[in-house]
Amino acid sequence: MDWRNRIVAHPDVLVGKPVIKGTRISVELVMDLLAAGYTPDQIIEQYDHLTREDISACLAYAKDIVQSERVYAVKA
Repeated sequence: MDWRNRIVAHPDVLVGKPVIKGTRISVELVMDLLAAGYTPDQIIEQYDHLTREDISACLAYAKDIVQSERVYAVKA
């Protein structure tokens, strides 16, 4: 899934947070709902203009962000 077709970020929409194209629904909101145990079907019930592909795009976006993240161990 290429999330770039469905996820956009513009400074004038939600202060530049990544959102699902054509909406003000942030990737962060979708990830919060999934982390809270919502299923894609439950999310679509609440936000009926979203699709499974939108939710998959959010997951793909999050995966790419985490994958590119660099973490450095620090001695305590």
